[in-house]
Amino acid sequence: MMFGIDRLLADSALLAALDGKRVALLAHPASVTDDLTHSLDALMAAGVNITAVFGPQHGVRGDLQDNMMESPDFVDPTYGMPVFSLYGEVRRPKPEWMDGFDVVLIDLQDLGCRIYTFITTLLYMLEAGAKHGKSVWVLDRPNPAGRPVEGLTLLPGWESFVGAGPMPMRHGLTMGELGQWFVDYFGLDVEYRVVAMEGWAPEAGPGFGWPSDRIWINPSPNAPNLNMARDYAGTVMLEGTTLSEGRGTTRPLELFGAPDVDARAVIDEMVRLAPDWLDGCRLRDIWFQPTFHKHVGALCNGVQIHAEGPAYDHHAFKPWRVQALGFKAIRALDPDYPLWRDFPYEYVLDRLAIDVINGGPGLRAWVDDAAAEPGDLDGAAGADETAWAEARRPYLLY
Repeated sequence: MMFGIDRLLADSALLAALDGKRVALLAHPASVTDDLTHSLDALMAAGVNITAVFGPQHGVRGDLQDNMMESPDFVDPTYGMPVFSLYGEVRRPKPEWMDGFDVVLIDLQDLGCRIYTFITTLLYMLEAGAKHGKSVWVLDRPNPAGRPVEGLTLLPGWESFVGAGPMPMRHGLTMGELGQWFVDYFGLDVEYRVVAMEGWAPEAGPGFGWPSDRIWINPSPNAPNLNMARDYAGTVMLEGTTLSEGRGTTRPLELFGAPDVDARAVIDEMVRLAPDWLDGCRLRDIWFQPTFHKHVGALCNGVQIHAEGPAYDHHAFKPWRVQALGFKAIRALDPDYPLWRDFPYEYVLDRLAIDVINGGPGLRAWVDDAAAEPGDLDGAAGADETAWAEARRPYLLY
């Protein structure tokens, strides 16, 4: 198959549409061609006039580990064009930056999750393109989590840098498809184009979204493999808790735990509460010692979520429900466990991080309500998931 960048480089008509244009590139470390050439190098070699580069969260070079670690602007040492940070002094492009190009190519590998900030950066660039009369092209890439939809829809008034619009946690769209939804939903008057992939089969195993013949490159420092990408729509919620999500280990965002957690008891309680929510994956109790971040240097007991191997069922696996069930189990075992972490999260200072992540307080309220049952959350999320599946239907390109 061919990703959007590969199709652009192979199609003389597409390249010709960029002739005489000043072109910007929004990219990160996973912005590579099928032979692992970075998109900037490949476009320059193809004669495209790249006059500016933009970097999202974690930077063009992917060098910054955590949330709210800001990247500086700099000058590209090889080609000499300015590199502007969209996760530094600002998160929206400055007007003077927009003066330096006619077309922006967005070549970002996404994870298929509302909270992953690259989709908010896509929206902000579309809005800037509409305001300043610039063309926006998305060089499309696979959604490694595939087509399934899961989670509560972001509520009105809960928009943030990790909540670009009213969609559930796991949206099931590619960046190109999502861009068209943004254009239509927000009524943006922008010249928008998707350079679509060729041969992407999101329902085909074993990848179910990620082609098995394509090398995985971290789109952000803690996105090391396909298992993480599948887990992420659930495990990202750990960022709003006191539990470690595995940062500081070799398996970030595939596990959860803490020094005072009894992982086997948690798994047993998860099975007791909602065994059907655990379909399609395997849970394993583990020990780990983070080298940085939460519980650094402490021996933690935890649970690893395996969305891979013979037990993996793409359509049965529900990562958001699995992680929600983990929280519910901990709360059932210890009603006073200090689960929710109160700290500034992605520049939102007046709300709990877990609520910012979920686009509303519904998930936290369900976990903390001893009388709330799995069916209650299932009903609320199920209605949102059905509505989104219908709303996104006109935007599916594959």
